[in-house]
Amino acid sequence: MGPGIGRRQILGGLAVGTAGAAGAVGGLWAPASAQGASVSGPLPDRVDVVVVGAGISGLTAARKLRARGARVLVVEARDRVGGRVLNHHLRAGGVIEAGGAFVGPTQDRILKLSDELGVKTFKEYVEGENVYIKNGRRSTYTGTVPPDPSILIDAALLQQRINSMAAEIAVDAPWSHPQAAEWDAQTVKQWVAKQTLSTDTDTLLKCYFQPSWGSDAGNVSVLFLAWFIATAGNERNVGTFERSSSTAGGAQESRFRLGSQMVPIRMARELGDRVALRAPVRRIVQRDGWAHVHTDRGTVRAKRVVVACPPPLVLDIDWHPQLPARRRHLLSNMPMGNLMKCDAVYETPFWRADGLSGSGLAHEGATRAVFDNTPASGGPGVLLAFVGGSTWKTYGRLPRAERKRAVLEGFAEMFGEQALHPIEYTEHDWTLERWTGGGPIALPRPGVITSHGSEIRRPFGRVHWAGTETSTYWSGFMDGAVRAGERAAREVLDKL
Repeated sequence: MGPGIGRRQILGGLAVGTAGAAGAVGGLWAPASAQGASVSGPLPDRVDVVVVGAGISGLTAARKLRARGARVLVVEARDRVGGRVLNHHLRAGGVIEAGGAFVGPTQDRILKLSDELGVKTFKEYVEGENVYIKNGRRSTYTGTVPPDPSILIDAALLQQRINSMAAEIAVDAPWSHPQAAEWDAQTVKQWVAKQTLSTDTDTLLKCYFQPSWGSDAGNVSVLFLAWFIATAGNERNVGTFERSSSTAGGAQESRFRLGSQMVPIRMARELGDRVALRAPVRRIVQRDGWAHVHTDRGTVRAKRVVVACPPPLVLDIDWHPQLPARRRHLLSNMPMGNLMKCDAVYETPFWRADGLSGSGLAHEGATRAVFDNTPASGGPGVLLAFVGGSTWKTYGRLPRAERKRAVLEGFAEMFGEQALHPIEYTEHDWTLERWTGGGPIALPRPGVITSHGSEIRRPFGRVHWAGTETSTYWSGFMDGAVRAGERAAREVLDKL
């Protein structure tokens, strides 16, 4: 263990690491009319800006543009706002998040926005001991990493290397690093195998990668990992693995009392009838000094367009003229991850009385990464399992009853037989969301960042790009979505 590195820092909170931009748990947003959003009747013939997508990024862009006097219209394919954030209302009372949930230090933009909207946060529960399951054996521990001697040295050195690499990355141009081509050609799995002595380290890292990316280490490059960690900061703080993966002091430190979807809901209420739901965009034509946006509810002419939908869905739009070949190549090589969230609800968070935090890690099974997902009120009790990447491929395709049994058995192994008897069980698979296609983030395949990554924010005629994947900080998180929306709004305002 290197000097100055304690066990509480090793791998920076692996036990509670997850990106906050997606997930799932059923639950429907109330009808649009009840929330003061959704243009009724025909769409306007002409506006200054059409924003495609009513997630946090698109609504942020629209809010900024409207504040500067622009005539704006947001068109959303779904019958709700929020994109990759979605609340679920529990039958026993309270709200949990179906999608992106967590916020933490240096996520300045989402915290400022939520404060402006009056959406308050509360600290994630971390009191007590965490649970660790390996080879069928259960142990408990405090801190952020299990006291597993097979991984401690590997974990300390690996964390140092990742942070060192991330510190060298230009967050707005990772392809410019002197070793970018070398790092982009190598998968994280290949690299970790060379850096570590124990295969247990790679197995445990899945508990970070699968919730964060909906993918495993064999599907992304070392350059992507270094950049992803570099973005876990802000203009004054270098990104670190600890901040990306930790709860206390990290990206999973807090949640929203009213659920994360209240942020886009309140933005939509402000915008009122400038938000049109059930209006998927089918075609965008740029001609005669205008962008013509064709939706299922009509066609709108705009001086500028902001597209704020998941990158692969951009390819579903019929573009005239066609998207540049380099952008098409980039988007076609950025598939969404595979992720679902499974929540079991209990009358009380019974594990807390046993001195347990509700957080757990397992080397195998359906419940690889587990969290206490109890609402701010302290009840009912909720246990959450992220099922992503290769774990999703094993359990996400099972019949619901079999998957539920596997999840509850995993909870019981960690927290006792009482976990087998929830009063409610809810889950949602983001790969089945037509207008998301997976979660929580679109992932560039190895080699793509260096060959085509510079296209990610490059405007296309009158079209500008938002969405969390285009952010230079906290990509894949709600904060990244806000930052991207603000940046796109600035670009448009400079052109209007």
